[in-house]
Amino acid sequence: MAYASRIISHSKKLKHVSTLLRREHAVAVRCFSNTTQPSLTGREDMFKTRLNYSLVERIAKCSATNVPVPRDVSGMRTKPMAGPTFFREFTSSQMRSVRGFSSSSDLPPHQEIGMPSLSPTMTEGNIARWLKKEGDKVAPGEVLCEVETDKATVEMECMEEGYLAKIVKEEGAKEIQVGEVIAITVEDEEDIQKFKDYTPSSGTPPAAPEEKPAPSPPKEEKVEKVEKPAGAPEAKTSKPSSAPSEDRIFASPLAKKLAEDSNVPLSSIKGTGPEGRIVKADVEEFLASRGKETTAKPSKPSDSKVPALDYVDIPHTQIRKVTASRLAFSKQTIPHYYLTVDTCVDKLMGLRSQLNSFQEASGGKRISVNDLVIKAAALALRKVPQCNSSWTDEYIRQFSNVNINVAVQTENGLYVPVVKDADKKGLSKIGEEVRFLAQKAKENSLKPEDYEGGTFTVSNLGGPFGIKQFCAVINPPQAAILAIGSAEKRVVAGSGPDQFNVASYMSVTLSCDHRVIDGAIGAEWLKAFKGYIETPESMLL
Repeated sequence: MAYASRIISHSKKLKHVSTLLRREHAVAVRCFSNTTQPSLTGREDMFKTRLNYSLVERIAKCSATNVPVPRDVSGMRTKPMAGPTFFREFTSSQMRSVRGFSSSSDLPPHQEIGMPSLSPTMTEGNIARWLKKEGDKVAPGEVLCEVETDKATVEMECMEEGYLAKIVKEEGAKEIQVGEVIAITVEDEEDIQKFKDYTPSSGTPPAAPEEKPAPSPPKEEKVEKVEKPAGAPEAKTSKPSSAPSEDRIFASPLAKKLAEDSNVPLSSIKGTGPEGRIVKADVEEFLASRGKETTAKPSKPSDSKVPALDYVDIPHTQIRKVTASRLAFSKQTIPHYYLTVDTCVDKLMGLRSQLNSFQEASGGKRISVNDLVIKAAALALRKVPQCNSSWTDEYIRQFSNVNINVAVQTENGLYVPVVKDADKKGLSKIGEEVRFLAQKAKENSLKPEDYEGGTFTVSNLGGPFGIKQFCAVINPPQAAILAIGSAEKRVVAGSGPDQFNVASYMSVTLSCDHRVIDGAIGAEWLKAFKGYIETPESMLL
């Protein structure tokens, strides 16, 4: 009963601790620094009036003693409750939200800047370039560094005013996990020198002492070592007496060499020599019975000398790693099927030449076949919205916006910038945006808003490379991607029996996610797309 009354008394005193510590979290954190204790005098009185003792006294008591709990209080064995555990857990959770105050007495208050998540799929990043150096003053909105993400190189801005005290991850550092500390900032310029040899804390020091209490295993090992010598001599004396006399196989040196070169165990060969001795003839007879040639074996060492290949190992870029993982995920999890159709592009090419003549007269940029394809795909998605969707585990999400991603190949890898609301934009506007985004992709300066939010993808290998037809891999979480081949002239049958015409045809292949788009729906979309390509005037309505 004495223990129970003591626990109840402590619980009544501590019932307001969580509220006080939440309001005064900075005070609680700074209590662990010897240099900041004088600043607590104003706050200690408030704790003392509420709890009948000061906060510093309570922390000292908790760190020095444990509160004993008897075995019979709750009818079960319980371990003593250590006071420091409560405060350690509290301060570790609060230190992250309180600008990273240090628990070490020799470090002033500072802020740890972690690697940010600059895209939905980003798990790690690289430091491309630091625009600030150690000791520089930083202000909100100023660019600290350039971070290479899984999609592009993005500028990282500073959020608070201060001084850059320490660059933890140097320029060119790779595979930095999101949240990992890359730099330290301080409020006062005088504090910069104190972080010259600073290394970020791992955040797991409390776990080390808990792993130590294991002195019992060494004692068990000693017992085993003591017990082994008693049985060891018996095993050593009994083995030599039986093993050599019963298991030994007698063979001539030449037979042993031949059997070893042929990878044949001597135990499988029956000897015909004196007293069952295995001779060369026995080995040759055994090899002949297995259909092997004994003369072929010695020539193997000379044949195995293959000249070394000359190669160069090219490190993976961030965009290459992400492209590989996403496309592998797509082929492994999305049930692809493919629909191919040939479209006559004679009228499309005629309309394009007319529009380009108007563009040249007005000083505008020329319209490409790819611009017309993007417009036709966007209008077909508006007509068949089932293809403008994506799969989730609980529902199919059908998008109202028609945002077309356009595949762009660069020296750094494959990028897919997005033309948003392509169904509502004119051909000249689509062409202008595609050229602008393609240039940013080649310069590796795309921002997240330049490639996020797409609902459908167009990949064109026909015009630039002359590929006749190919099947593209779906870009998750989208449900379809259109692969554009090259246009070629073909001889087609005319209206009469002996009449033939020449027309230009372009092959297009639609890759569909069968979970979202059924075969008939994919065919309906291709029919609508083909109608816009073969009657391009309808796109202008």
